[in-house]
Amino acid sequence: MTTIKLPYGKEHINVKIPEERLNAVLVSEMHEYKPELSQIEQVKKALENPIGTPRLKEMAKGKNKVVIIASDHTRPVPSKIIMPLMLEEIRKGNPDADITILISTGCHRETTKEELEAKFGSEIIANEKIYVHDCDDESMLVNIGVLPSGGLLIINKLAVEADLLVSEGFIEPHFFAGFSGGRKSVLPGVASRATVMYNHNAEFIDNEKARTGIIDGNPIQTDMLYAARAARLDFIVNVVINSEKEVIFAVAGDCDLAHKEGCKFLNDYCKVDSVPSDIVIVTNGGYPLDQNIYQAVKGMTAAEATVNEGGIIIMVAKSNDGHGGDHFHKTFKEEKDVSKMMDAFLATPSEKTIPDQWQSQIFARVLKNAKVIYVSEAPDEMVSDLHMIPAASVEEAIKLADKILAKEDAKITVIPDGVSVIVL
Repeated sequence: MTTIKLPYGKEHINVKIPEERLNAVLVSEMHEYKPELSQIEQVKKALENPIGTPRLKEMAKGKNKVVIIASDHTRPVPSKIIMPLMLEEIRKGNPDADITILISTGCHRETTKEELEAKFGSEIIANEKIYVHDCDDESMLVNIGVLPSGGLLIINKLAVEADLLVSEGFIEPHFFAGFSGGRKSVLPGVASRATVMYNHNAEFIDNEKARTGIIDGNPIQTDMLYAARAARLDFIVNVVINSEKEVIFAVAGDCDLAHKEGCKFLNDYCKVDSVPSDIVIVTNGGYPLDQNIYQAVKGMTAAEATVNEGGIIIMVAKSNDGHGGDHFHKTFKEEKDVSKMMDAFLATPSEKTIPDQWQSQIFARVLKNAKVIYVSEAPDEMVSDLHMIPAASVEEAIKLADKILAKEDAKITVIPDGVSVIVL
């Protein structure tokens, strides 16, 4: 038996796989990467050596209204490390700067006070102005133009009114935007629901360039970079983290040039060759990305890239927050024919895109190719509503997979962290 450690919520579970059945374990080399500098030193070095811009302290001079876009509770950005250093750098250039931290929730639920304190620490919560973006609050939204795709670019007015707009975030492989981080702070981060809907339209999601690890030619990214430039996102601090959520690489500077440098680092370490198998076990990297089923679709796309057609994906995600999207849940509960569902998505005009449609479309694509057995704390009925088979453990899931496949020796590929790899 080979024992494999899988992240699950804030903990790990150990899974034993018979050696004769284990085809491969696909892991990012990034998790083995050992930086010479500490986490704080990495970020400081990036701030002191920005790519394509002056130092942040120089950019802050004479800029009274500074807005820092920060990620929300669904992203494991080590803000306790990044944010104090950004605040210090800004105040070196302008001690009297009026700084607001704008939480980029996109279309997610509001970040709670408890989640903000866990993210930033009590000192920042007590001493800094923090505003949580609401994509539906029209009183806080401003139309600043038209995206290359034709959609309206409507974003939070705090970002628009800033004398200096900067952001913090992290870069990881993203299942349709190519990579997270960088320009995504603006769109979808602080954009209106209508703008996000248009950008995540069915035609773009179906585009062969809208895949993990691809930025060039990705129509979703084209809109996102335009939005960042239009909003005057002047400076970013982005990090790359390992499986322990520790900073191992940092970039700062221009929202395109610095971001590309971070993406290049990831490309060098995250690409893995697919090892096709009838059964693929995958996770969403643990907390916070495995809090719900909606987010778990991301990890499934890594398994999708290496599971045999008609095979089984065993998705391991705690999902203690449930399905994570009402529209997402309703779509699958009400339509049992995935092919009909996909046809309906592809026939939907960009301006008619509904919430969670992109996630449903990608999930439907996964389900057309493979059955999914779901190991979680979500209610069995909810899992079944979403066209998956519930299981209480990975061991039970493997037994179910063997039964479905009608064989007990099917090869198994394991992806311990599906959101950290780019499967080719």
